[in-house]
Amino acid sequence: MLLTGTKDATTDAASTDDSAKAPAGRSAPKAEKPATPAGSMVRPASPDAPAQPHGQQLIVGQGISLTGEIAACDKLLVEGTVKVALTKTRAIEIADTGRFTDGKADVEEAIIAGVYEGELTVRGRLLIRASGRVKGTVRYRDLEIERGGKIGGSLHALDASG
Repeated sequence: MLLTGTKDATTDAASTDDSAKAPAGRSAPKAEKPATPAGSMVRPASPDAPAQPHGQQLIVGQGISLTGEIAACDKLLVEGTVKVALTKTRAIEIADTGRFTDGKADVEEAIIAGVYEGELTVRGRLLIRASGRVKGTVRYRDLEIERGGKIGGSLHALDASG
């Protein structure tokens, strides 16, 4: 399981202790501010840059199983298997290898390329990819199903008020 979000840049202790490596009679070079690691979500703030929310993405990778409750996550990406109650989450994406079973989710957006079984409420767009299978009690505002995608169970279209 990988949880990504805002990270603090850190350095290896050996790389910051340059005083031990300086030749006698010479001062050690000044330690520079560590560079932000590649792929980090830390970005320098610019006074004229618009404020952006810091999204948190939870990835359940292939071969990983997760059971329980997930709350306050911007996006859940399922490549493995989950049996959870999902709340206060903006979006869910189930990859073609992913399985979300015996669960409940209430989200703004959902993209299903794998298997979803349970109760699903999507206040915005529900997209079922060609490889996607959705079964259970499904509530949605907008529904899109690619050729080959399957949906079954109790279906309810939400009106504009939700």
